[in-house]
Amino acid sequence: MRHCMHMPFLLTAVRVRVHVRKVTIGRRGNSLPKEHRKEPTVQVQVSERTRRWSNILAHGELERCFYSLRIDSLAAHILVLSDHYGGTRKQASEGGPGKQAVGEERPATGSKTTIRDMLVSRGIILKQYAPGQHNSLTCPNCKGGGSAEKSFSLHISDDSQTATWNCHRGTCGWAGLKGMARERRVEAIRRPDCSKLQPLSREIVDYFAKRGISRATLERNGVQQEYNSKHNAHAIAFPYYRDGEVINIKFRTLDKKFWQTPGTERILYGVDDVKNAAEIIIVEGEMDKLALEEAGIRNVISVPDGAPRAVKEGELPPPEADTKFQYLWNCRAVLDQAVRIVLATDSDAPGQALAEELARRLGRDRCWRVRWPSEAAVSAADSDAADQGVPSAARKDANEVLLKDGPEALQALVQEADPYPIRGLFKFSDFLDEIWSMYDEQDAMGQGVSTGWSGLDSYYRIVPGELSIVTGVPNSGKSEWIDALLCNLATQHGWSFAMCSMEKKVKDHARQLLEKYIGKPFLDAKYAGRAARMGPQDVEEGLQWLEERFHVVRCEDDELPSVDWVLGLARAAVLRYGIRGLVIDPYNELDHQRPVHMNETEYVSQMLTKIKRFAQHNDVHVWFVAHPRQLQGWRGEPPNLYDISGSAHFINKADNGIVIHRNRDPEQGALNHVKVLVRKVRNKAAGTIGDCILEYDRVTGRYKDVL
Repeated sequence: MRHCMHMPFLLTAVRVRVHVRKVTIGRRGNSLPKEHRKEPTVQVQVSERTRRWSNILAHGELERCFYSLRIDSLAAHILVLSDHYGGTRKQASEGGPGKQAVGEERPATGSKTTIRDMLVSRGIILKQYAPGQHNSLTCPNCKGGGSAEKSFSLHISDDSQTATWNCHRGTCGWAGLKGMARERRVEAIRRPDCSKLQPLSREIVDYFAKRGISRATLERNGVQQEYNSKHNAHAIAFPYYRDGEVINIKFRTLDKKFWQTPGTERILYGVDDVKNAAEIIIVEGEMDKLALEEAGIRNVISVPDGAPRAVKEGELPPPEADTKFQYLWNCRAVLDQAVRIVLATDSDAPGQALAEELARRLGRDRCWRVRWPSEAAVSAADSDAADQGVPSAARKDANEVLLKDGPEALQALVQEADPYPIRGLFKFSDFLDEIWSMYDEQDAMGQGVSTGWSGLDSYYRIVPGELSIVTGVPNSGKSEWIDALLCNLATQHGWSFAMCSMEKKVKDHARQLLEKYIGKPFLDAKYAGRAARMGPQDVEEGLQWLEERFHVVRCEDDELPSVDWVLGLARAAVLRYGIRGLVIDPYNELDHQRPVHMNETEYVSQMLTKIKRFAQHNDVHVWFVAHPRQLQGWRGEPPNLYDISGSAHFINKADNGIVIHRNRDPEQGALNHVKVLVRKVRNKAAGTIGDCILEYDRVTGRYKDVL
């Protein structure tokens, strides 16, 4: 039955405008009315999900059977009333939220039910059901787990007719697709007519020879020709075989006009050559497959439709809706067995896009990428690469390498394919420039910059991308010391900063920074003693300096800022002002509305992970001030890092841990001496554990080394 197809029935309901008659397995032909026995039929296997809708197709109990449908012009009209397919992965058998019970009514044809109604019935609630991508939602199936993770994404088509969704939590994975009632025309799959195919003419054989393809390779792959009256020329015919049967034929004229047999199933070219192959090579065209065979490589397949112009953004469509790449799903059994898939698509932009689309569907973890030479040609006479048979000029694809560099060079390029990049997974070779820069001592930042105090530099230097936790008992001068440190970094290294200091008024904070920069008191106040205050010109100079070096992160209403809010503005400051440092002071002034099922330890761990990720990704040093818990029986000794209120994660996740402690006992030393106790340094190239004593000038707020 060449014109028959086997179509797994995944739809909830169908309406076929044809004659329908129930036929039992093994008696299909004899059960048809006599006048229809010679007419083409379409074979449809009814799935488990469809049995409850048997009354749409036939009355009475529906057993596992086949329906033989008389179809005019080999076409059926299918009415999609609801799900194209149910929940997938771990929720496939359960259907996820809003599972419809057997016998529950579906919206009738002509119903005014909207996509919103259908999604609400599944528990998917949005503020607006606008077309497009909706991310960072709470999954109605798993509720985001114990951490209330925003792991659910939804896409609504531009015509608001279809919605697809997916939960990215590994323990959930609920996914599905829902569509509005509409008709689709499904053409019956045809088989190509091979009766007009002819042996290749001398002209076409010579054409292939000029491309490096031999007659033997053409014959093994069944390449023939067929006259096409539209183009008034013989076209090259590439038969697409599966299990030795011609499934499709792709035609090409010598002047590069392409077409395929209409109505045929799309499969990969050469799929029989990769059966049971652990390694498969995928190319962009039939000529490239033949070229690789000339190089002795047969485990090669080609895509039938060329490359897309660009990578399509958003999540992948379900297999049934992935029309552009349907050939992958039609050959999935062969592709799934491969352990290593080498993508040898063209080096141009469409070829790169094709490689990315293939890797997304086949899995980046098992994909490798052939890198065709891209640099300009060098002198072959004195090139070591040329001596080793490596191509010496830019090449676009496999056929060009074969033609210009030979089969050995083509083999070498395939064998040297690189692992396909996986986001977040690297090799040290990806960072060679940074490693060598550090070795050559050209990367001073890797060892940190000076704090401005030579006594402290022996223990603590400032490295971009690190997190420093600063603690100390109240009135020990934590914020004052950080301000002085930032002033040193601004004047000595040209750094700029974003400051979220929630315990200070902006005008008071500006006064303190100006005093440290100018070295004079801002006011005629008691703390200034007999020192002369700064003049208007000093203030103007200082304000200009503040404008260039410091940026205030401040909540303008009565609400407390969250960590996400602060980091969002800090990220904007990186892009707009190029800040190198961020201060969050203090922890207890932030909004800490944690999920119900998350304790404080888990919350602090997640919060610090976000801050560290921000620091590393933006090459910004972050100072985070956290107060110690109330110390019982405190006698003036400095706290340790594990005394910080909230969680031990403050010290566990910090790159640097610093305790600021001011002497309050005249018998123990000068009252203006401040101890900077470095209690943790993760980066041994930038410091070590130790104590430093600085002298504090109350008038100017400056610190200096104790000689």
